[in-house]
Amino acid sequence: MSLSLYNTLSRRQEPFKPLEPGKVRMYYCGVTVYDYCHVGHGRACVVWDVVRRYLTWRGYEVRYVQNFTDIDDKILNRSRQEGTTMEAISERYIAAYFEDMARLNIKEADEYPRATHTLDGIKRLIHELETKGFAYPSAGDVYYSVRKFPDYGKLSGQKLDERRMGASGRVSENEEAQKQDPADFALWKSAKPGEPAWESPWGKGRPGWHIECSAMVRECFADSASNHLGETIDIHAGGNDLIFPHHENEIAQSEAVTGKPLAQYWLHNGMVNVNGEKMSKSLGNFTTIRQMLDAPNAPEPMAVRMFILQAHYRKPIDFTDDGIAAAQNGWNILKAGLLFGHEYGERLGWTGSIETQADAIAQFRTVMDDDFNTSSALAVLFGLAKQLERASNLLIHEGETGEPSDLLESQWLTLVELASVLGLEAQPEPEQVPSISDAEIETLVAQRTEAKKTKNFAEADRIRNDLQAQGIQLIDKPGGLTLWHRS
Repeated sequence: MSLSLYNTLSRRQEPFKPLEPGKVRMYYCGVTVYDYCHVGHGRACVVWDVVRRYLTWRGYEVRYVQNFTDIDDKILNRSRQEGTTMEAISERYIAAYFEDMARLNIKEADEYPRATHTLDGIKRLIHELETKGFAYPSAGDVYYSVRKFPDYGKLSGQKLDERRMGASGRVSENEEAQKQDPADFALWKSAKPGEPAWESPWGKGRPGWHIECSAMVRECFADSASNHLGETIDIHAGGNDLIFPHHENEIAQSEAVTGKPLAQYWLHNGMVNVNGEKMSKSLGNFTTIRQMLDAPNAPEPMAVRMFILQAHYRKPIDFTDDGIAAAQNGWNILKAGLLFGHEYGERLGWTGSIETQADAIAQFRTVMDDDFNTSSALAVLFGLAKQLERASNLLIHEGETGEPSDLLESQWLTLVELASVLGLEAQPEPEQVPSISDAEIETLVAQRTEAKKTKNFAEADRIRNDLQAQGIQLIDKPGGLTLWHRS
């Protein structure tokens, strides 16, 4: 089976064929940096991180670009509230972004373009649109003439006359009065008192939101060898809320200039609810990633990541306390499996030369090839982890596993490899100097055995409790044999 994915543009699942064999160019519309990232951002970043990881695992050379929107009304409003600059706000929350995503084990992108770093490309693209008749100036602003682009609405399915005006929440009343058509949107906004602005052929001002991404895609995927700007990429990703108007407008801007598709495949992740309701500050259920991970009795970051991957990326997901608690329990099983080799590999005589299990690898690939079905992929991981859990229990209670050592090693190596594709990783705790030596434990176990023989059960219980307090678990076996292990 070959990889296939759901393309929002065609509204169907299609075989994946990159423009250049073996290479993938992927762009994810990132965050507007005016606040800490919320769990919705976390969901999106985990999803596209897994897509990138899986494509790489499948053998593709992936160039993954994720932007920061650092020119925006929301950033400007926050800077006014705090009496600081738009740049200071952006820098603060970009730094916070990297902190939060590192906790969720999100790999860094190959490039993080910013609107402020792409101003020349933005102005160049607006000029080309104006030259081709798709843009017009008005009172210091520049607008895109939507009715000049015949394919407008092909991504969202919205008809132009039914278009929801101001759907992005970034449109003012003054802008509406300056347009030739209510459907038109701003490419360049004239400078206003007290706002940051940049020089341009249309006067001082700043770019509109949509043109920023079109320019960043174009600049980041430029071919330096041929001196051509990026025209078509393989995958353009983002949340469902960006389909209209943001991605629709990106298509209109880019394709009006190049005459070529902006992206072959448009992928969109589903939205996030919190306890059954849409997340919003007005409802008091707005939850940031750091609030969730720093709360009392907080889940482990990998448990949150696993919770996100339990649902298909295109479906809505509901963050609930019960759901997160269940994910933590599930992660405990996976984590124990991932740590199995670190704990028992030496004892079992593992060599590190065993191959992974072909059947599990094939099963994992089959479900992930089906539009990145992470829910079914997790089931493959749990199957492996539970086999290792059984072996661990047998080692603790029986002193042997009943399974060939090389089989367990193969299962463990397979689990570690596949879990890494999903970004689920666990490392053993740093080794600490034992508070009690093996010889001392053996001596106390012998003393306890003798105490039981003389029916001094109080002394036997005292020794057991003392050892347990030091992390030593005793297991009494038939025939008077006592096994022990460190917790």
